[in-house]
Amino acid sequence: MKHTRCYQKNYPRPQFVRKTWEDLNGVWKFAFGEEVSEEDALKGNLTRKICVPFSYETEMSGIGDTTRHAVVWYQRKIEGIKDKRTILHIEGADYLTRVYVNGVSAGEREGAYSRISFDITDFLTEGENVLTVRCDDDNSPARVRGKQRWMAESYGCWYVQTTGIWKSVWLERIDSVHLTGLKITPDLSDYSVKFDFSVSEPSPETEVRFQVYFDGKRIQSASVTADETEKTFSMALSSGKLVHQAALWSVEEPYLYDLEVQVFRSGKQTDLVESYFALRDYRAQGNKILLNGRPFYSRLLLDQGYWRKSGLTPPSEEALAEDIRLAKEMGFNGVRKHQKTEDERFFYYADVMGFTVWCELPSNHWQSDGTAVRLTEEWLNIVRQYYNHPSLVTWVVFNESWGVRNISCNSVQSNLATGLYYLTKSIDPMRPVISNDGWEHAESDILTLHDYEQSGKKLSEKYSDLSKLTEGSAGNSQPLPYANGYSYRGQPVMISEFGGSSYRKDSGKGWGYGEGVGSDEEFLERFGSLVSAVDGMGISGFCYTQITDVQQEVNGLLTEDRAPKVSLDEIAKRNKR
Repeated sequence: MKHTRCYQKNYPRPQFVRKTWEDLNGVWKFAFGEEVSEEDALKGNLTRKICVPFSYETEMSGIGDTTRHAVVWYQRKIEGIKDKRTILHIEGADYLTRVYVNGVSAGEREGAYSRISFDITDFLTEGENVLTVRCDDDNSPARVRGKQRWMAESYGCWYVQTTGIWKSVWLERIDSVHLTGLKITPDLSDYSVKFDFSVSEPSPETEVRFQVYFDGKRIQSASVTADETEKTFSMALSSGKLVHQAALWSVEEPYLYDLEVQVFRSGKQTDLVESYFALRDYRAQGNKILLNGRPFYSRLLLDQGYWRKSGLTPPSEEALAEDIRLAKEMGFNGVRKHQKTEDERFFYYADVMGFTVWCELPSNHWQSDGTAVRLTEEWLNIVRQYYNHPSLVTWVVFNESWGVRNISCNSVQSNLATGLYYLTKSIDPMRPVISNDGWEHAESDILTLHDYEQSGKKLSEKYSDLSKLTEGSAGNSQPLPYANGYSYRGQPVMISEFGGSSYRKDSGKGWGYGEGVGSDEEFLERFGSLVSAVDGMGISGFCYTQITDVQQEVNGLLTEDRAPKVSLDEIAKRNKR
């Protein structure tokens, strides 16, 4: 595998890389809220220990308690460094996170699925300091929670909850004059790239220098005066004046460009950020999905991103790359990350390995005005955070009307779905957006449908012509494709959930869709017949459920521990048109 120039092992933010960082993952002091008062917690009287970033419900946390606790406390010591700004980053914590330094509140934020950052400089003293984090969570279905259960026990496709910190925690040491944002947008119409960037202290004396590399050689550079907080400029990567021939990103050849961004104040360098990007264009145009102007057939796997011992948190960086390798070996060219925003390092490996990813907002399950405001804020944070990754090709707002249960006939809910569609497009006009994956679409760039029919023959009969897909099949008990007031306008069509056949070789019980299978031969026959049925529909692709088993759900192609249930080669043979 060829890494990017800026790659650092275990670095949590792979497209905005600085060398001056400190990994805070590891053993912290810990307590449940009912075990300690706030006063004692802030004094450091926490009696347990936990391995961050694993949530207390998981085995790898060192606790493994799956009962619900509404409040959790974390604490460890950190160093204060003179003449540097210190930024605390928590890649993911569920749900309300409060940060204290030396017992003093340093900030708080709601949300579970996007990065939260706090400038804690003014709360630090030189030398040793005490960092305390409190997380409050509950079982309210009005909050974004994805597949986390809100009942006392797991059931169906709802799993053990995730409470508190569940992604990496780290510190960054930076100068007061630094780069605060970088948005990278490729344009294949003239082989250029646009940079939207921001700095902490704009002035006529602040200069930002960009250098682009390809295959180890510098091919282009530019310098821009940062006299405003936010600025934009474009850079040509291939023209009559440049020797370089533009290289496009694809799943077969994932070419990447390396980027170095330097910030100077009055001629002195104050910041260095390294990144990378790709020239690629993925769009829904007419009834086709196009990658770099050519029809692209999506062969996706549903991927919920759970591991047996660590829940939603990957057990290691290598585990993320291994999931992609296994999926590609089985003949798939991407995943729909379902009801989870994955560790950003997964997107990095998808970028370098050539693998497409759909990013989805984990659902709330009850709708109100307050819920709409909170999920809108979190969704826009997610879109901004993951925007630069070339492997990310599609945004999914809602799934199967979860959180908007009456969308078919309730204009408030369909307006919310359509509003989020347009808000997403206002930040990212270059990617397709799906308002409600599965059925009852509002405004959407791709018509995506779910059907867990277990017979390939019956699936073919249900959708024997395009109208049965776009208008609803009389032989289908699923909801209609579109909510009231919306209809098919010639978009690409995909079956974005199907399959889901349960199979386990031991005598244990498990849940899946339809009747389970009893042997390798039966499993392969069913998989092949279902994939063949969808391939014969003349549409733009599919997403098969799913890559791995998840807790009580046993319909994966792999077990929770990533062991193949059947030969990967045999899966790949049946996964070709």
